[in-house]
Amino acid sequence: MKVLLYAEGLKTIGKSGLGKAIKHQMTALENEHIEYTLNPKEDYDILHINTYFLKSYLLAKKAKKKGKKIVYHAHSTEEDYKNGFILSKQTSKLFKWWLIKCYSLGDVIITPTPYSKKLLEGYQGLENKKIYDISNGIDLEFFKENSKYGEDFRKKYGYKKNDQVIIGIGLYIERKGIVDFVELAKRLPEYQFIWFGYSPLAATTKKVRDAVNTKLENLKFAGYVEKEEIRAALNGCNLYLFPTLEETEGIPIIEACACKTNAIIRDIPIFKDWFEDGYDVYKAKDVNEFEEKIKKILNKELPSVTKNAYQRAQERDIKIVGKQLKKVYKEVMK
Repeated sequence: MKVLLYAEGLKTIGKSGLGKAIKHQMTALENEHIEYTLNPKEDYDILHINTYFLKSYLLAKKAKKKGKKIVYHAHSTEEDYKNGFILSKQTSKLFKWWLIKCYSLGDVIITPTPYSKKLLEGYQGLENKKIYDISNGIDLEFFKENSKYGEDFRKKYGYKKNDQVIIGIGLYIERKGIVDFVELAKRLPEYQFIWFGYSPLAATTKKVRDAVNTKLENLKFAGYVEKEEIRAALNGCNLYLFPTLEETEGIPIIEACACKTNAIIRDIPIFKDWFEDGYDVYKAKDVNEFEEKIKKILNKELPSVTKNAYQRAQERDIKIVGKQLKKVYKEVMK
């Protein structure tokens, strides 16, 4: 059994959550000793396709004609596309139509969470497809608690030992909650805020451009950084803030859980049956509630729940993901 792991424009998407997910797939397959290639010119038994661009669609059509088995990985939904870049709201129905056209080419569909699975099951044209929910996973040997990493982070960014540091992670898009992140930095000058991640401002909304161009003494934009620096930041900060408005999974929250970082997330449907407010993370519905809970967490008026959060990361260990993918491949080959 040989798998073609395909992602169109890997160099471009490599810095996104999707780029991380594909690297995780490679690790998962290696752990299970499953032969794979990234080269479409090589022979293969299963096409595991991760992108919905035109080349991806045409490759899937070609594979279908050759009688190859196709696993289509649904990383995107209309719901998480809507609050992204310029004109995304106006084009979301067209985007959904195209997703259905692509995903329907799969013999089976994989999507990261039960939440995104439920969304896809509600799409007309996919209701009869076999859909599996398998996490994008996390490498627990890499993302872990380590005070030395945290010290390196504080040294690099000039934070003092007593500084209370809050981090955010994501592209410069409205959906990631970056506008609220900046608003909270304005409201809470006593804390330091730093955002990791980047995407071209020309492609995003005015609200996001204004937020990223905000000049505050307690606010930094670090841009895109490698995973080692994210790990260091998660170990060196006092709080990870995830004000996202919509996700199909949200890998950074799993990374935060793995590093036993205090976290506060937006109370949205994807997290309803996954995280419990006050048990493994804290949740907030809006900016006012975020402000209130940030103060309580950093003033230690709310207890740390990071030990329970670590269990959420363990459930999504890359080793478990590898076994789940292997099972799906075997099913498809039958």
